[in-house]
Amino acid sequence: MAIKNGTAIGISIHFMAFWRPAEREGIAMDIAQLIADRSSSDIITCNPQSPVRDAIAMLAGKRIGALPVVENGKVAGIFSERDVIYRMAKEDSSCLEKCVGEVMTAPAITVESSTRVDHALGLMTKRRIRHLPVVDGDVMRGFISIGDLVKSRMDEVEHEAAAMRDYIQTA
Repeated sequence: MAIKNGTAIGISIHFMAFWRPAEREGIAMDIAQLIADRSSSDIITCNPQSPVRDAIAMLAGKRIGALPVVENGKVAGIFSERDVIYRMAKEDSSCLEKCVGEVMTAPAITVESSTRVDHALGLMTKRRIRHLPVVDGDVMRGFISIGDLVKSRMDEVEHEAAAMRDYIQTA
């Protein structure tokens, strides 16, 4: 570490090697680690033929913002609060009588379980979405929200800060 006028201006190579091993220390760096303790059978879904009114009741009843729409075992789209709002603005309450397949966002933007958390966050930010189905091949493995990813990232940052404090205290 270089010192200039009594202030540290660099970090040694040894510290940097110590600082970035988060993946080796069990921090959820990819989606697979994030969803490892979840069962795909617990994912609440609907199908394209479901009435919009029923899908809205599911969203409200479970206090969730979106549902993956599954047809023949594959993700066909996403039905979200935004879909309802946009349709209500265009069509008034007549959209409540439609099928989810007519209102959903399709095709769904998905990630694989090997996707890194930071990449998924970037994708959500760029595409202005808040939910992603996790799909490997044609099989949905999970359904994540931006809140899941932010929490994971915050846990990672807290872990890195603790590692940095430990390093500084033992240096």
